[in-house]
Amino acid sequence: MARVHGRNGIVYVGTEPAPAAASQAMFISDWSMNFTVAKVDVTAMGDPNLIWVSGLPDASGDFSGFMDMATAQTYVAAVDGQPRNFYLYPSALGANGQPNEYFFGTILPDFSVAGGVASAVTLKSTWNAASPVRRYSAVGAAS
Repeated sequence: MARVHGRNGIVYVGTEPAPAAASQAMFISDWSMNFTVAKVDVTAMGDPNLIWVSGLPDASGDFSGFMDMATAQTYVAAVDGQPRNFYLYPSALGANGQPNEYFFGTILPDFSVAGGVASAVTLKSTWNAASPVRRYSAVGAAS
């Protein structure tokens, strides 16, 4: 296994509702993804501790960077409420110079923007899954 530096990551988001193709979100500087499972308390009287069972899995995350005045990618998605195709490459450079792992699915992105007298105008898109978000690895099988 190789460790990966984040500087070569790429985020793609659809400019039109899915199934339209996704295009690169420009000037992205940070991203995060969260995969969680809902848990339900099924503790009964007499149990020695809390007992939980798993429910449905969830995927969510965000990406942020510097505002690109040439595109309104995540703004349009946030105001029309339609899912967008999404691809996230943790590193666009694999061992062979090609991406070897990525995450994909459809998402419902939100949009926020901030700026100030002493700062660049930044954007942040927080998203929730609108379909299964899966991991693909060329090294192993799709998960």
